[in-house]
Amino acid sequence: MLILLPPSEGKTPAASGDPVDPASLWLPALTTARKRVLSRLVAMSKRTSARATAESLAVLGLSPGQADEVTRNASLYSAAAAPAASVYTGVLYEALDAHSLAPAARAWLDARAVVFSGLWGVVRLDDRIPAYRLSVGVTLPVLGGMTSYWKKALPKALDREAAGRPVLDLRSGAYGAMWTPPAASSATVRVLHERVVGGVAKRSVVSHFNKATKGRLVRSLAETAAAPTSVDEIVTALRDLKYTVEEQPAPAGRPRQLDIVVADL
Repeated sequence: MLILLPPSEGKTPAASGDPVDPASLWLPALTTARKRVLSRLVAMSKRTSARATAESLAVLGLSPGQADEVTRNASLYSAAAAPAASVYTGVLYEALDAHSLAPAARAWLDARAVVFSGLWGVVRLDDRIPAYRLSVGVTLPVLGGMTSYWKKALPKALDREAAGRPVLDLRSGAYGAMWTPPAASSATVRVLHERVVGGVAKRSVVSHFNKATKGRLVRSLAETAAAPTSVDEIVTALRDLKYTVEEQPAPAGRPRQLDIVVADL
């Protein structure tokens, strides 16, 4: 089983530790592609004139009050690195709370969950990385758009990893565009909030809080050491964990679409 996660916009810098070694990250075949992005991001961020800083902020989609993010990017070669599970923060990762898992559950998680990143392509949660700022929607000088860049670089390595394994895709749309898993063995997840209004059950698509549900869902799978060998078995595993799962019709050649219906956010 392979679980695909988005990164978090917010990241917690490591307090100490050696700098990142791109060759040590999961899928070392991506090392050259990672180094190219890292090099361009650092070079852009190192420019310190007012005009250059303004340009970097614009490229990264940041406000003037976020100039410290550019400064942080400029120091990525020497910045302390920590496991991605510690660096990525935000609603999904708080709900997942990987650090509090029992050792066996954490090992299960580290072997199956992968995070998509505008800088690294993909990393596992035990890969050591520094805090950075580069969303997949950014267009870097020379390299171009990060979505198209990784869309070209990822398939050769990831297609091999996904072969023969069911894929649970929990990514947001922007990160979902980086790589398309095999349709026959993958499923995407949408979270719906059901509440009763005037005696009538009404459902709405959850935006912000869908991340918390997805984090709890992954944690539950890790704690039970789920071992599904197909999308059908993923559905069964989730239902065994008391999740309400409904499948929606999917277009031909597209991953299966699962709705997780929750009453509490």
